[in-house]
Amino acid sequence: MPSRRDRPPQPEGLFPLSDLDPPAEARPVRPPTAAAARLLDIREIHAEPEAARSAYGRQILARFPEAKLTEVDSHWRIPDLHGNEGNVARWVRVKTGTLVLGVRKSLTVRPNGRSADWIAPGLSNGCAMACAYCYVPRRKGYANPITLFTNTDAVLGAVGRHIARQGRKPEPNQCDPTAWVYDVGENGDCSVDALLCDSTAELIAAFRRLPTAKASFATKFVNPDLLAYDPRGRTRIRFSLMPPEDSRLLDVRTSPVAERIAAAGDFLDAGYEVHFNLSPVVLRPGWEDAWADLLSRLDDVLPRAVKAQAAAEVIMLTHNRDLHEVNLGWHPRAEDVLWQPALQETKLSQNGAHNLRYRAGTKRAALDRLRDLVAARAPWLRVRYAF
Repeated sequence: MPSRRDRPPQPEGLFPLSDLDPPAEARPVRPPTAAAARLLDIREIHAEPEAARSAYGRQILARFPEAKLTEVDSHWRIPDLHGNEGNVARWVRVKTGTLVLGVRKSLTVRPNGRSADWIAPGLSNGCAMACAYCYVPRRKGYANPITLFTNTDAVLGAVGRHIARQGRKPEPNQCDPTAWVYDVGENGDCSVDALLCDSTAELIAAFRRLPTAKASFATKFVNPDLLAYDPRGRTRIRFSLMPPEDSRLLDVRTSPVAERIAAAGDFLDAGYEVHFNLSPVVLRPGWEDAWADLLSRLDDVLPRAVKAQAAAEVIMLTHNRDLHEVNLGWHPRAEDVLWQPALQETKLSQNGAHNLRYRAGTKRAALDRLRDLVAARAPWLRVRYAF
């Protein structure tokens, strides 16, 4: 691979090239996999200086030597990216070709109590996939590519110290009977992050050595590289599922639902705990029949061993007016089913956002109906919680 010094000088405002030449101890460069090549074609990287000069930053930059590299003060505030309304029309193109590198400042571990006991500080924010209902871009404006945090050691250290302070779990709960469960991918997709760097592999390796805790993350992307990570039962992967006809409309750039279902047995055999997210449940004509068909398919094709350890969470759609406006600029057909004012009401979320959720009575009836469908079509599937 040619040195960056062999390339023409870059425009003013970019990093000095000599500062980015990786030293001998830098992390090794892995060639892009076929899956990464299909999903990512990085042409532009915005990076905080500290992130670019870190070991992970140098590894990532070395994988994309032709990408334009621009220094930014903060990964949250990039006017040409997040503040540029014109990026709405390029929503998917930005996800394909743009990457942001930052340093995670907050290392706080937060309580959860639903799918996990704790929410760990994540190693990414945003995603290369483009699900039309995703809540992450609500804080970012007009673009939501992957932001990778390069201070992996600091994040893992903070999580490890938190786990040590907890001691052993005193009693079973809905998250797990014996282990403290840490959601490590709240605002990103660890399976996709693994296409770019080794942070997911290091997370899984860290939890492999922790007898009192498990990592957990949800994904809509089947990355076969993860099968070699040897989690030894200490990582729970949650495949997000919805009826295939909904997924084709709303889960843009994700793995097909049938592929996610088919992967469950392989991931269990590789040492993962395999659970499911039935999420989001979108109310539209025919939704009950579509979910009944999906649950019947799970019952028909999943191996007995997967069923024996599976659990699920059911999550109804939450939408947002600002995201609705963004979607109208790049994927208006999605809003035909996501934006249903007659069924929805505004609710103030825990972070202060004004979101749209199904009206209380509508939501309650839909959750009851879906629980009935699970009991009838996939009675082995324990529903951890539904909201």
